[in-house]
Amino acid sequence: MNRVECPGLQASWLNGWLAAIGTTVLDPRIRLGWTSGRTPVALLEAAGVDPVAAVVAAWPSQSTLKDMPLAENWKGAGKLQRHVRVEDFAIRARASRGHEYSWTLSSALSDLHVDDKGLVAHGTFDAAGPGSTKWLHHRLTKVHRQVEPVRRCVEDSFAGLGRRVKDNGLGFDWSRLGSLADASSKWIDPVIEELAFFGLALFPVRGSGTQGRSRSSRVQRGWEVEPDRGGERFVWPAWEQPLDRFGIDALLDAWGPENRARWPLYGVQAAWRTLAYKPRGDERTTAFGSHRL
Repeated sequence: MNRVECPGLQASWLNGWLAAIGTTVLDPRIRLGWTSGRTPVALLEAAGVDPVAAVVAAWPSQSTLKDMPLAENWKGAGKLQRHVRVEDFAIRARASRGHEYSWTLSSALSDLHVDDKGLVAHGTFDAAGPGSTKWLHHRLTKVHRQVEPVRRCVEDSFAGLGRRVKDNGLGFDWSRLGSLADASSKWIDPVIEELAFFGLALFPVRGSGTQGRSRSSRVQRGWEVEPDRGGERFVWPAWEQPLDRFGIDALLDAWGPENRARWPLYGVQAAWRTLAYKPRGDERTTAFGSHRL
């Protein structure tokens, strides 16, 4: 096994954690574990190939992104914008069955919850944004153009030396925001953002098959409603053993944050929950930090 430690992919950083999972989605040969200690970082390993080189080789092209079912225009199967009618979603869902990237649709939208206007639900990781940042796939394509040259950008980001660019990214990373004391721009690491998008493959959006305005009737995997706080939280673990994407998928099904005495049975050494950014005034900003459990 070839193994590399990635200080730039910290488990306590939601986007870094999702990005680490995204490497296993890009290349199924890659396995992911985490170092021990107060600040676990990703350990990537693969048989017969350098994990970083494998990520670079599997990096998606612009044509790959255009062929994703979540794209605004895709193979004549209707048009997706921020507000998606259930009829349009059904057309796109039928057309994308069996497609390699069908998960891009189900990790952003779900017709298992439809609001009073007949619009399908968005996942919490697909929050609304200002202007042209409203569509998750559009955000991805903007980020993708910033990763150049790919090899150097990936190597630097994994080493914790990633170049930041002025952009909103996927729209939920707390670290993109500047100080509350000034009106600075948003800055993101495009490599982390793009890999985090691929990490969403393991987090589909679901619902209870109802119609209405209740937020509790739609949920994205990993998110849970907090009745006492009036919002939602996402909870995620760091584990010791190297797992591929299917092993991670199984672990997330079996593990839960409630019974900490059982964490060692799953190799889980630490876990975190999101802290939601509180917008100021009429600001429409979504961002999530973390709090260690």
